[in-house]
Amino acid sequence: MKKIAIYGKGGIGKSTTTANLSAALAMMGKKVVQIGCDPKADSTLNLLGGDPVMPVMDYYRDHDEAPDFDHIGRTGFGGVFCIETGGPTPGLGCAGRGIIATFDLIGEMEVFERLQPDVVLYDVLGDVVCGGFAAPIREGYAEEVFIVTSGEKMSLYAAENIARAVDNFADRGYAHVGGIILNRRGVENEYSRVKSYADGRHLPIVADIPRSQDIIDFEDQGKTVVEGDPSLPVSQCYFRLAERILSERHGQQQLP
Repeated sequence: MKKIAIYGKGGIGKSTTTANLSAALAMMGKKVVQIGCDPKADSTLNLLGGDPVMPVMDYYRDHDEAPDFDHIGRTGFGGVFCIETGGPTPGLGCAGRGIIATFDLIGEMEVFERLQPDVVLYDVLGDVVCGGFAAPIREGYAEEVFIVTSGEKMSLYAAENIARAVDNFADRGYAHVGGIILNRRGVENEYSRVKSYADGRHLPIVADIPRSQDIIDFEDQGKTVVEGDPSLPVSQCYFRLAERILSERHGQQQLP
């Protein structure tokens, strides 16, 4: 079982990346669990036809007991099992607490033992890598971290903060950064900007995702672009990323 965390600043496209990666892996015959670790709880929306799953923290607020297995998540496109941690009522409590509570529940209910996934993907907000948001790194849930960034200054700044957070736990045998996922925003000299950063970190660029109206069009239908049309060039980018992750060659090669 591969356990991978996808980090990136808010709005950079990490949820779109993670959902399309899940869809691609599922279409390649892999059993996948995707866990959205963001209070917005929208990571798995486009794997579920636009019909959101109830986040774990919402269930805790509405019920006196913890959710049972039938309510911790829901199966979406390609058999991907979708879980959302959710968060506290806006303005009240720690957003990262939802991640910790959900991870504890997943362990208690032996979710992975029951589902036997090939790949577990954690979609984690990376603006603040502390508290619950650092749990996939420091608690050993994920084995590898991939950072989604564009060539924008603040996106690269967040990428560096994430990489430093991973470095802080390196001596404990926790997750390591496996590479950079470039999600293009049309910035001038974007590839060279991201490559310069990646080279400075001795990291490969494991995917180069172009800007695409097709992604937006299919998300409007509650789908990933991979589900909507797997033959599209942008969909093929996600399939190549899935292949790299499965082959374990991503740490040794760089895109030309």
